[in-house]
Amino acid sequence: MTFEVAAGAYNRFMGRYSEPLAEQFADWAGVAAPGRALDVGCGPGALTRVLVDRLGVDGVSALDPSQHFLAALRQSFPTLDVQTGTAEQLPYPDDLFDHTLAQLVVHFLTDAVGGLHEMARVTRPGGTVAACVWDLGGGNGPLTTFWQAARDLDPDVVDESRLPGVNEGELARLCDEAGLNRIEGTTLTVSVEHSSFDDWWEPYTLGVGPAGAHVQALDDAGRVALRERCRELLPDAPFAVTASAWTVRAQA
Repeated sequence: MTFEVAAGAYNRFMGRYSEPLAEQFADWAGVAAPGRALDVGCGPGALTRVLVDRLGVDGVSALDPSQHFLAALRQSFPTLDVQTGTAEQLPYPDDLFDHTLAQLVVHFLTDAVGGLHEMARVTRPGGTVAACVWDLGGGNGPLTTFWQAARDLDPDVVDESRLPGVNEGELARLCDEAGLNRIEGTTLTVSVEHSSFDDWWEPYTLGVGPAGAHVQALDDAGRVALRERCRELLPDAPFAVTASAWTVRAQA
């Protein structure tokens, strides 16, 4: 599994869902000027753009381990504070930010509790730490149909349903273990229209994330079988995919 892919590939695969999610997530986290915010695991910048719109470029920092993503973000915002790094070891001093957010990141961390604890460390006392992850365990995420088709063809396939935080209540539990305070949870939902089956399917072939890695690991016959099983499970085009994300906010 890798996110060392071109920013355009990620945007075609997940950006179609993460961009509308970002506005709702920033609302839930209460991001508003004045203030300073950190986007942890920023990717190509779906959430970063929302934060810059609300706080100005000088009020936002962004961090990600992917050089492809950071290069795209620097091109969009040449003066933005962009750092290479991971949530588990944030390169910032204590109590720097009013809002520290991680959109669609916690379930991919090597140490989810440690990452959330670090997010709290760099947030001022009383500031907001917020995170969201797709409902990959309960069957209401954007990848539900894909992984259902994969399991239909191979019941032993390793999907994303056991990653940390992707089942109901897990993200709040991780925040509690990280020592966060006043933890509140909600579910955010987006709906994305797809004009054709190919519009939905083609981004899965770009090698992004666990789903993309699964497609690339199949032989030609396996890819055709998976594609056609997905086609059987989806309604006739055009169709909408509705996706929900478990979301928490807490105080540092």
